[in-house]
Amino acid sequence: MSREVVSTEKAPEAIGPYEQAIKFNGFLFTSGQIALDPATGTLVEGDVSAQTRRVLENLKAVLEAGGSSLDHVIKATVYLTDLNNFAKMNEVYAEYLGKVKPARSTVGVATLPRGAIVEIDLVAIAS
Repeated sequence: MSREVVSTEKAPEAIGPYEQAIKFNGFLFTSGQIALDPATGTLVEGDVSAQTRRVLENLKAVLEAGGSSLDHVIKATVYLTDLNNFAKMNEVYAEYLGKVKPARSTVGVATLPRGAIVEIDLVAIAS
């Protein structure tokens, strides 16, 4: 069994020693994405809704680069620096993943890289 590195310029470059995603044995495992603009590498301004939208657009690009899509997501993990933002995050999340309804965990964390307020990683079925 071999693993395949997945990378796209349509999502931010990794900011550490990791890949945007790894395809392995029919699955695509994304690294966590924060709300970095892929063109500038800077954190998008705005509330948790704006950041969640950017995060999911980044993840969508990574999934597509790996031969998958949001329709094939089977597991999501959401990290929030303030669980009071859950409802707003969930509204945007439902726009992207509401019809698929993957298994999900939501975790409250003290901080995230670069001052982000939301981070999400996904596992999807890959072609």
